[in-house]
Amino acid sequence: MIFGIIVGLIVLMVLVALHELGHAIVARRNGVVVEEFAIGFPPKAFSKKPKQSFLGKNVEYRFNWLPLGGYVRMKGEYDSSNKKGDYGAASYWAKTKILFAGVAVNWLVAAVLFTILALVGMPKIIDNQFTIATDTKIAIPEQAQVQIMQVVEGSLAAKAGLQAGDNIIKINDEQITSANQVTQIVQKSQGQKITINFLRSGDALTRDIKLSEDKIGVALGERQARELRYSTWSAPIVGVGTTLQFTGLTFTGLGDMIGKLATGLVEKFSANQDTREQAGQKLNDVAGSVTGPVGILGIIFPQAGQGGLTAILFLTALISLSLAVMNVLPIPALDGGRWLIMTIYKLRKKVLTKEREENIQAVGMMILLGLMLLITFLDIGKLK
Repeated sequence: MIFGIIVGLIVLMVLVALHELGHAIVARRNGVVVEEFAIGFPPKAFSKKPKQSFLGKNVEYRFNWLPLGGYVRMKGEYDSSNKKGDYGAASYWAKTKILFAGVAVNWLVAAVLFTILALVGMPKIIDNQFTIATDTKIAIPEQAQVQIMQVVEGSLAAKAGLQAGDNIIKINDEQITSANQVTQIVQKSQGQKITINFLRSGDALTRDIKLSEDKIGVALGERQARELRYSTWSAPIVGVGTTLQFTGLTFTGLGDMIGKLATGLVEKFSANQDTREQAGQKLNDVAGSVTGPVGILGIIFPQAGQGGLTAILFLTALISLSLAVMNVLPIPALDGGRWLIMTIYKLRKKVLTKEREENIQAVGMMILLGLMLLITFLDIGKLK
């Protein structure tokens, strides 16, 4: 589990750093002065300010102690700033490119990762997943993953320390490929000691059990390995096509989630008992479908680590794509929200003053913080 958390932390930091780097590079190319490029949130761990760097002169490169995030600070970041080198002094088109550069980088990272996966084996996770039929080789791994679904309290398995979620790899050095195989080994090994090798959150563990009965007290399930699809010359096309397909699915899923949240909250106040129960199910569906940093680090990446490098690359691509989609949303504190507010004021031919912009961004930040606290609370519940 610790390995999964470390990998997840590194992946999130890299994806956020690339997002912010997109903003910084495009800002500099459009004449905006970059003053600071930071990974993580304050307090500061250490920083360096070289006289000249690829982002310009005297840019402070800073590493902060809180690793889940990052930012780039530009000169005159308010839309009303008008001095040379200010972000606010750039043209509307230049500011549009700067705001959406981070989104573009995250989207391109997803496309590159999906391209690599198309070459080394793309997992099939939806029925109509994009592929080029004339350049696709399908492979279905034979081995199933045998997982402990439930441990009976007080059983031999419970006393040995086995837990629900453990994946059985070997028993007495015999590779396990089915739940039935485990049952047969246990039944023919009465009065003997068996050694079980298993994975728990990515960690390889071993337990010895002295069999005094023909059952060890577990319910087993099999998770068949996902179908893998291999491409050659069409890998870049598959990478971009998959990214486009999952972008659409992400927006669709986000819309469904918002719809369920809205109707669920309204229906909770209904006088009809059945309607209230349906509302509760909708809200439970929403709670189960959202995941924040705690869930990503504590649950998703440790589980993905069990699937190897392919699973980690696939998850990284999905997270990068999700970052792109989330930052397009018209929430004031996000890139899409900043662009929308800037565009509205430009169309109205009104000046977006520093005070107005600060107030709007503060409201957006409060909304985001509230959502993050709620999602974190739900994630902690999932860790139990």
